[in-house]
Formats: sequence, structure tokens, C-alpha cells
Amino acid sequence: MFEEASEVLENMLKWSFPLSLVLFLVLVCPLRAEAAHEFSVYRMQQYDLQGQTYGSRNAILNTEARTVDAEVLSRRCVMVRLADFSYEKYQKALRQSAGAVVIILPQNMSTMPQDIVQQFMELEPELLATETIVPVYFALEDEELLSIYTQTQISSSSQGSSSAAEVLLHTATANGFQMVTSGAQSKAVSDWAITSLEGRLTGAGGEDLPTIVLVAHYDSFGVAPVSCFHSLCAFLSYLLQYSMRVLFQWLSYGADSNGSGVAILLELARLFSRLYSYKRTHAGYNLLFFLSGGGKFNYQGTKRWLEDNLDHTDSSLLQDNVAFVLCLDTLGNSDNLHLHVSKPPKEGSPQHALLKELETVAAHQHPDLKFSMVHKKINLADDTLAWEHERFGIRRLPAFTLSHLESHRSPERHSIMDMRSVSSLEGAGEATAGPHVDLTKLSRNTKVIAEALARVIYNLTEKGVSGDLQIFTEQMQVQEDQLASLVDWLTAQPRAAQLLDKDSSIVNTLEYHLNRYLKDVRRHLVRADKRDPEFVFYDQLKQTMNAYRVKPAIFDLLLAVCIASYLGVLYLAVQNFGLLYGFLRRVTAPRVKQH
Repeated sequence: MFEEASEVLENMLKWSFPLSLVLFLVLVCPLRAEAAHEFSVYRMQQYDLQGQTYGSRNAILNTEARTVDAEVLSRRCVMVRLADFSYEKYQKALRQSAGAVVIILPQNMSTMPQDIVQQFMELEPELLATETIVPVYFALEDEELLSIYTQTQISSSSQGSSSAAEVLLHTATANGFQMVTSGAQSKAVSDWAITSLEGRLTGAGGEDLPTIVLVAHYDSFGVAPVSCFHSLCAFLSYLLQYSMRVLFQWLSYGADSNGSGVAILLELARLFSRLYSYKRTHAGYNLLFFLSGGGKFNYQGTKRWLEDNLDHTDSSLLQDNVAFVLCLDTLGNSDNLHLHVSKPPKEGSPQHALLKELETVAAHQHPDLKFSMVHKKINLADDTLAWEHERFGIRRLPAFTLSHLESHRSPERHSIMDMRSVSSLEGAGEATAGPHVDLTKLSRNTKVIAEALARVIYNLTEKGVSGDLQIFTEQMQVQEDQLASLVDWLTAQPRAAQLLDKDSSIVNTLEYHLNRYLKDVRRHLVRADKRDPEFVFYDQLKQTMNAYRVKPAIFDLLLAVCIASYLGVLYLAVQNFGLLYGFLRRVTAPRVKQH
């Protein structure tokens, strides 16, 4: 009997060994590459401004993923695509004490409907104003991330099934994803310096000359400040060609606000430096150019510059005879041009002369452009000032801001959607969702400002010169290619104030451009007071997130039950081997045919 049993077991092992070997290799082999995905995420802004805290106060994430439609979000990483995002869903995640929120942004914003882009731009200030300890990240979608989102969405939707058995079965068999960030907790950046740049063109004819100040802040702003090049090839292409002609990823580039203002200021410096290089066209006005840092943080660079020049300096162009201060902000689009003033200029003043010259140039040379003046008083009760010229107005300097935006509350001024237009890069007619730079309109606005300034400086209206006369023509004309190169360079990397220290390549290149055309170029540094800081920045703005494919805890319980059942069946088979052997003999015995 035992010999026959041994023969039966030998035959069973002979046939089961190949299958057992395959199962063993499957169990011990390493996980496939698809079991984990690594991608970059960009954390929501975290900063303090004048005692107020803004943004997400946490950076650590190690929790399971769910989509925003799941019923239970507590201690879960809530994933949501931009097309499905709303403030109500965001508040739902915060109310349920979610472990984190990851907002997935499309690679190409031109594919998004305009209403979704506009809605998100309006939500950005609300997201920042809502202080939370929940980490909030933004990620650019790719195939793997979308696959993770789809699988997580299926898993989340199953939680709402009517049958408890269905929920239990799906929970035990479905794949989940554990989202883990690699960085440390965020902390305040100490002794951060905001850099501003100043340069001048000295007028001819004496020392007590009126001064015109041209100002533009160069930093950008958005709900998340960091981004990167689409690829290393794109970066190398930019370095080799200087003018980038490839698509790039984005988060906080500020193409229109205020890349357009910086580009116009640098082009004005080039044009008037040529005029001031000839004795016949060397005007009796000092021109002072100022590129301010920290503009998106209540114009910290401008504030310190005014303090240094008006409170701590015996001799300064700002103390002597300032005709007016013209701030350039968001001028890269639209057929509207608004001169924002805190106090309407008096007739006969240099400020009024500029207003009339802008009206003249717009009406005679660019009839498609609608020019107007917008009056808004300075409200010192607000947490932040509306426009940069209000910093000068507080110090009783005549100033205004020129912009195509009618209101300082326009969401385009503080949005990650403000990007370089692909259509304007390539000359195509494809519409771009969200704010962007239109090179044709940027060039036109530059010419309008240059012509109006020249008419004020040379007093052309008083001399009876027609408004149709164009000064900047032929060799002196506005160079659209130059503007395109400047905008390409400015939008080739993010310009958030938290990323631009005094040794930043952007600051160094801006200083180089000013040195090409202006004299006495100087830097001005702003550091927050250590005892009572007006602004505080935090690190950990960009991190690497890993999505690990995992099974739920109930799967381990189910697996334990299956193993216990298997061992139980095996034990019963050994204990009752005689019965099992007899059954197998009857089943495998050959049947004898009866005749």
C-alpha cells in the first residue's frame, strides 16, 4: 500500500513541479517598474507678509491616494484634475482633514476651455488666503500619472457601491497607491535678499534738471512658484539660440505680469540711450530706470529704494525735481491702455502733459488702441497696495501706472496661467487659453509709450508738432525681435521672489542689459528685519513624489485566511490519507468493458 502511495505522490510531484517553480519565481521576482512612479511636484506658496500667513504650512506627505469624489478623505492624498477642481471640493478635502491635496495640471494649457482657466485664476488668491496645514501640491500630468489617477478614481468610486459585499471584495482585490514625498519639512529661509537695479541717463543743460522715473518690477507670482524646463534639450536649445523656440513647462513665469513691463523698460532704455548719445537729441531731462524686486510682495524693493533715497541720502535724483514716475505693469496684450492714478494730474503739470501726449499718440498713430485714465485713491487700510505707483504716492511723488488691465484685482496679475504665447512664438493664429503675451500688441504699446515720452521730453506739442509725427522710425524704431528675445528669456525660467537671490542669473543678466545702455547702474538689496520681519519666505517649494502600488490592509487578512485554509485542507488530507487514496484509486482505476 505504501509503495503504491509513494508512486502516486511521485507522479503528483512530477506534474506539479513545473507549475510550482513558475509560481515560486513569480512570488520572489522584484516588482515591475510600473509598481512605482516618480514625478516632480510643486508646493503651494508659503510665506508671511506683514504679519499675515499665507498658503500651505506643511510639506510632508506619506499617505494613500484617493480622488476628490471619494466619500472618505480623512488622512488621504486627494488627487484632482484641473478640469474637475473647484473651491467647494478643495474645502471638502480640508474639512475632512485630508492628508494632502495634489492638483494635476495639463501639459498644454491651450487644450483647456477658457472658462476653466478663468475660474482657476480667480481661485488662486482664495487658495493662498486660506491658511492650512494640509500640504497642497501641483503636478504636471504625464501618462503614468494619469494612469494612477484613473485607477485611483475607479477604486474611489467603488466605495459608494450599494452592496457591502461588493465594497469588501473590491477593497480586498483593488490596487492602491501610497504617495510619499522625498523632502523634509519646510522652514523659514533666513537672511534672504531681494535685489533691485537702478540706472540713469543724465540730461543736458545743467544740474537742476527735472527727472522722469521709469519703473517695472521683474518678479512673477502664482499659487505655486517653481517650475522647470520641459527637457534638458530645451534648456540647451535656449542657451545656444538665446531665443527659445520650444515648449516648456510652467508654473510661475509671469509673462504678461510683469515680463512685458520689464521688456518695455529695457527697450525704452535702448531707444533713449541712442537719443541721448547725440548732442542734438540730448534732452534736458534726467531719465532714471528702476527694476524693482519683490513687487508681488507689496513692492518691498520699491519701498526700500525710496527709503534709501529720501531718508538716508543727502543728494538723490528723487529728492530734487521729479517730473513724474511712470510704472509699467502688464502691457503685453489687449487693445486697451489704462493710466492708473491716485490723484488726477493738474493741468499744466508734467503729469498732465504725459496724459495728453498718451491720448494724442493713441488717437493719431494707433486708432485701434483705446486709452483712458482710471482714478483710484490709495487705501492704506488694505493689507497690500493696489499698484506700484502708490508706493511713490505715499511719499508725495507724482506717479501713475500704465497697464492694459482696468482693475488691480484682475486675476491675471497673480496667476500661474500667465505664460508665453506659443502662437506668438511661431506666428500661428491658434488661440491661447489664459493670459499671455501678444508680441504685436507689446510692440505697439512700447512704441506708444516711447513716442509719448519723447513728446514730453522735447515739448513737441508746445512747439506745434503734429501728433502724426513718429520719432522712432527706421534705425530708431522699436525692434519687435528684440522684445521677443527679451520675453523668451524672461519666461524661460520662473521669477518668483523666493528663487531670485542676489547671485541669480536673472538678476545678473538684467544688470548686464542695463549696463549696456545706462550709466551708474547700481544694486539695492532688501533684507527682512530679524526681529519684526515684513516678509518671510519658506523652502521646500519643489519636491519629488513617489507613487507606490500597494494592496490594502484587508488584502493581507484575506491572504492569511486563504493560507490558513490551504494548510487546513492539507492537514485533513494527510490525516485521512487512506480515504483520499481509496478515492483516487476508484477515480483513476480503468473501467472494464462488459460484453
